[in-house]
Amino acid sequence: MRLFFHHFLGPEDLTWLARFKELNLSDAEARALVVTRDVGVIDNATYREINKVDTLTASQALKKLRDASLLVQQGRGSATWYQPTELLLGTTTDLSANPSGLSSNPSGLSSNPGTLSSNPGVLSSNPKRCAILNELPGELAARVGALGKRRPPEEVCELVVALCRQRVFRVEELASLLARTPETVRQSYLRPLLLAGRISMIRPEVPNDPEQAYRTVAGKA
Repeated sequence: MRLFFHHFLGPEDLTWLARFKELNLSDAEARALVVTRDVGVIDNATYREINKVDTLTASQALKKLRDASLLVQQGRGSATWYQPTELLLGTTTDLSANPSGLSSNPSGLSSNPGTLSSNPGVLSSNPKRCAILNELPGELAARVGALGKRRPPEEVCELVVALCRQRVFRVEELASLLARTPETVRQSYLRPLLLAGRISMIRPEVPNDPEQAYRTVAGKA
């Protein structure tokens, strides 16, 4: 899976990471925690992409973060993925705020905080999104979590097709998952997919039904 965005550590991130100084996090582990906090999920492929390491190294690091109660594991085998725990998101805070245990300039990362997400609590503040992510296979959930704001419509359309292959989705659910407005989802993704015959309405006789939902057309994936 490609990571469709880049994360950088700024002063606010270093202060946040200082809560975990007792864990002696490496720069790569710290970077992974920031990504997980911001997008809500991480998997082995994402860890490898952001840290340029091999599969075994990524697996060992993610298990370390899981065993430290910062991540919770979902799925199995190659479909394994992780979500942030309450401890990571800040709902539970037991760790020191002394930043001395972390590097002040993690290697290879910009100190420009302007590129960071302004909503680090995205998962905790959107329980509906969290619940839907829990329904998805690990690889698909990680694709959703790694989706950036400025991806070409064609790429997002492919993700919508994959989602609607799992079950029927309403516009509001897709908007929550994709972090787009319902109108953007309708006009930029659902409309062209409907015209192409790749998805269909479950109630085509009532297009504007408030409970309208969409499914992937068999053989049109």
